[in-house]
Amino acid sequence: MVEHGDELLGMTPIEALKPLEETLELQRSKRSLAIGIPKEKSDNEKRVPLTPDAVSLLVAHDHSIYIEAGAGIGAHYDDHTYSEAGAQIVSSLREVFQADIILKMSALSPEEIEMVRMRQTIISSLQIPGLCEEYFRRLASKKATALSFQLIKDRTKAFPIIRAMSEIAGNTCVLIASEYLSHPQYGRGVMLGGFSGISPTEVVILGAGTVGEFATRAAIGMGAMVKVFDNSVYKLRRLQNNLSTRIYTSIIQPKPLSEVLKTADVVIGAVHSKEGRTPCYVTQEMVKKMKPGSLIIDVCIDQGGCFETSHVTDHNNPVYIKHGVTHYCVPNIASKVPHTASMALSNILLPMMLDIVSKGGLSELLKIDLGVRQGVYMYNGTVTNKFISDTFRLPFQDIDLLMSANFG
Repeated sequence: MVEHGDELLGMTPIEALKPLEETLELQRSKRSLAIGIPKEKSDNEKRVPLTPDAVSLLVAHDHSIYIEAGAGIGAHYDDHTYSEAGAQIVSSLREVFQADIILKMSALSPEEIEMVRMRQTIISSLQIPGLCEEYFRRLASKKATALSFQLIKDRTKAFPIIRAMSEIAGNTCVLIASEYLSHPQYGRGVMLGGFSGISPTEVVILGAGTVGEFATRAAIGMGAMVKVFDNSVYKLRRLQNNLSTRIYTSIIQPKPLSEVLKTADVVIGAVHSKEGRTPCYVTQEMVKKMKPGSLIIDVCIDQGGCFETSHVTDHNNPVYIKHGVTHYCVPNIASKVPHTASMALSNILLPMMLDIVSKGGLSELLKIDLGVRQGVYMYNGTVTNKFISDTFRLPFQDIDLLMSANFG
């Protein structure tokens, strides 16, 4: 019952006799959130989803952060720094999985899936080619809600995490090219770029998307001659407009591509396929005709790669030589600069974590935020991603329909 004594003051006798509306608290009740960050088990993954600065801000909002000891070491964030930021450093994986939300860079391991609690929320990356039907069935048995970093959209309908990692990968792959071109074993002692009186380095880039654009910017900035191929004239035109300069561009066709590969010093594969598998544009015969000591960097190797001679490598053994050409085929190039990549990830994930609580929980946020909703591939144990459903023959329900039902 609400007291109305204050409202009666200053009223006329007639006004005082009128019934008053009961005033209710409009602010949504908030509760603290517990977020768990396990240590990555793969040496190929050194990024961490939240930096100490982000942890400090979350703790200031009364949320609890549980971080497995050593989780940030690969990104050059030690346990002491996280502890000073207010995180609770725990020694066992089981303690981390007591949290409401698990934030993780790579997909869950079998051991981690066993520790998932009923109706827990998992937010991680999702490399479907490396997963199997059992992975999703075991998550579904826990009635879990799972979101993929790669599928989350922002208010402009772009993929902010994919774009951030693609920008980093585009810049980084040119630095990698510089490192290996000058390498005494894997290169020819060549400086990437240009120098007065010497022909500039030739860099061929397949793909005019985000990775291709930032690789082009970095290579041009170092003085290289860049040639970009893509099957979309729109993307090629957009790239030239964004660069505010004219560069060599071409549709991907075997003959012109084969000709430029013969003189190329560096070839970067940056083609992204919406179908999940990148077409193979460069055949083994084309690679055989490339200059000895030249370099291939297959950024799209996580989608199968666009070079016939590519196979997956890792950060411990990133390169191999085939037909006299050095191949760099590490799937997550952004993890080569884990400190920078972690900061970029954290800047995107932190506002989302704060929104989950301010909107009254993840389910409430999904009702009003279409971009975050796009990242959901499983909701309370139900697969909501059509591609995953078709690939692994799992029952599917549309996430929009599920949210509509929840509104009712």
